[in-house]
Formats: sequence, structure tokens, C-alpha cells
Amino acid sequence: MNIDECMSFINSYTKSGGRITDLSRAKELMKCVGNPQERLKFVHIAGTNGKGSTLEYIANALQFAGYRTGKFTSPFVLHYTDRIRINDEEIDEKSLSELAEFVKERIDDKAYSQFEITMAIAMLWFEREGCDIVVLETGIGGTLDSTNVIPPPLLSVITSISLDHTAILGETVEEIASHKAGIIKYGSAVVLSDDNPDSIKELVRKTAENVGAELIPLEPCKPSPDGGLFSPFMYRGIKLTPAMPGIHQKYNAQTAITACIYLRSKGFSVSESAVIRSIETTQVRARVQYIDGEPPVIVDGGHNPAGVSMLSLMLMYLSTRGKKIYTVMGMVDSKDYVGCVKSISELSDRLFAVDGFATNAVPAETIADIASFRTEAETGTLVECAEKAKQLALENNGVAVICGSLYLASEYLNMD
Repeated sequence: MNIDECMSFINSYTKSGGRITDLSRAKELMKCVGNPQERLKFVHIAGTNGKGSTLEYIANALQFAGYRTGKFTSPFVLHYTDRIRINDEEIDEKSLSELAEFVKERIDDKAYSQFEITMAIAMLWFEREGCDIVVLETGIGGTLDSTNVIPPPLLSVITSISLDHTAILGETVEEIASHKAGIIKYGSAVVLSDDNPDSIKELVRKTAENVGAELIPLEPCKPSPDGGLFSPFMYRGIKLTPAMPGIHQKYNAQTAITACIYLRSKGFSVSESAVIRSIETTQVRARVQYIDGEPPVIVDGGHNPAGVSMLSLMLMYLSTRGKKIYTVMGMVDSKDYVGCVKSISELSDRLFAVDGFATNAVPAETIADIASFRTEAETGTLVECAEKAKQLALENNGVAVICGSLYLASEYLNMD
């Protein structure tokens, strides 16, 4: 199987596959390929926002400590293979093609999802390449997410929970949290991000108690008094400044630091220097990604109200320091695009609306109409609008922002 045949096989499966009510389909798939997940060690991460950043903080600290660390993320940002990595290396085309053929030869014609097929390939590669540990991100939810076929992980991590995928997971944050908490397993442990409301903290505490898992208290990390765009904080008397901007990174970093300290009790010698290096160097593409330059550009794929609120806080911070904001925005119609556009347009000196980056992209005219009540708005292609936004930012001491959808962020990042 060559790479074209490989991708044709993977893309023959839909994103969601057939409807599921349990994990039997994913379990059968993994059994067909030899259950490689049974011979791996995991940190399993679920949440609405912050999963990607927290995963990278933990995985990079393990990598800097000398461990061969698998990373499984969702969705990909630039291209398919960036969701399956060991340390800094993506799965190579030869391995991807070989393992896709291995999977194809052993499975039946069930309506698997593309995510399930991808997971099977990733687990086979992680085992074949001798990973010491795998940091694994759920796709949607937790209880019925196909990644939940793994045995009890060394540690479960639950990041910030808010409203998203409500048609699948529930109409309240508590209902959504109950799905996320489904990754907590007997004999394991769990770390919960501190930016969750008390109702979520209590739900996770009870879930851990009911399944016989340990709830790990958070390592204290207080905000540094001098603040700033990159939200420094104090950790054991040391001032740390995340390489990623935004006040939410303090919570993601705190969660990751606590996870790394716990992993020491499981035999992983993760030094403080490895943890500090990870916090101060890790960056995640398309997650409030700050690209320094003339002008600076922020690329963010946040597409739910909580994610957009984090970007809004960052734009508010920049505005209060005299920076003009020129935004290129596009969203898909399965999200609360009205609320998100309102939030961002209020902070933008001009907004450029785009579409065409996804089959269900909201028409650019619709986004421009919503934004026009709060700022100047116009439409155009992504290339045209990005150039206009950057030129205006360059001329007016500003920042160009590309936001609204991971699909849009991916298309922009692939332009360069």
C-alpha cells in the first residue's frame, strides 16, 4: 500500500462512523489488530478546552526527561500525520502505509469511524517504536470515546469543561462533565483543572470515589504580581512564564505540573528542570498561537464560547495597551457562531469575514452582517483578508488575528 492508497483507505471512513451506544465496536477493532493498547502506559486527557496545551506540556516534560513519549491528538492541524507523534517526530509515510495495510487486512466491514482507524494505527506504531508512555487525547467526550478502550491509565487528566458538542454530550456543563469523567478508571488517579466550577469539581470527586480512583490535589501555582501577556506565575518560589499567551495557560500549566509530579510516583523521573523547560518552551499550533513578527499574528482555532472568551481576554489586554486589532474570522454552522462573532467583533478595529475553508462554513456575508453592528466589516478570500489585516496591523501598531475555526487556522498556517 502506497501513501495515496493509505489515505484513500483512511478517508473511506466518515468522521463519526455508525452510531454507537457503547465501546464494543472500538474494542472489536483493537482486538482485530492485536490489542496493542494493552501493552502501553498512558496519560489520558479529556476536557472541552485546554486538552492540547496540557497534553503538550506533559508530553514535552516527559520527553525532556529522556522518555520516548507518544502523542495522540485530535484533530490534526497542518496535515494528517501531525496527530500521531513520538517526541517531535510525526509518523512517517512508510510506517503509516504499512500499518494502515495491516489494519485493513484484519478488520471487517463495520462502520468504523476515521478516528477509530487512526487510533488503531497510532497504537500499533507506539508499540512498535517502543514508547515508554503515551499521552492520549480524547476526541469527543470520554465515556464513549474510542480512546477509552485503553486499560486503566497511569493518570487521567480532565481540563476545563464548558458547553460544546451539546447535541452529543448534553445541554449542561454537568452533563458534559459526566461524559468526560468517564475516563476515570479503577486503580488509577485523576487530576482536574482548577478553572472548573465547584459543581464540576464535586462531580469529578464523586466519580473518582465511586470507581476507586485517587483525586490528586493540585500543586500550588499563584499568578505573578507583574502579570503580562504571557501570564507568568509562581511555582515553588520560581517565576515561570509560559511560551503560550493567555491567562488560561496558568491553569493548563498547573494541571500539567501536578500530573508530572504524580508520574514520579509511578517510576518516571521527571525533574523540575524538565517541567520548567516544558512550560517555558512549549507552543501549540492554532491554540492562541502567537507568531512574533512585523506585524505579530495570533492564530486561534477556538470555536466554542469558552475558547473564544480566552481569545477575547487576550485581545482586551492588547487593546488596553494601545494595540489595534484586525481580525480575519470564519466559523462553521455547528457552533454558536453568532455569540462568538459578537464577542470578537466588539474587540476588533476591523473584521474580515471569510468562508470556503469547510463544507459547513458560515457564509462570509452572514458573519460580516453580525459583526457590522460593532465594527467595520467586509468579506473576501482568506488570502486577501489575511494580507489586508496584516497590512493594517503593520501600519497602525496593531496585531492581525486569524480565528473562529480550526479548519480556518489550518488553512492559514498551511499558506506559509
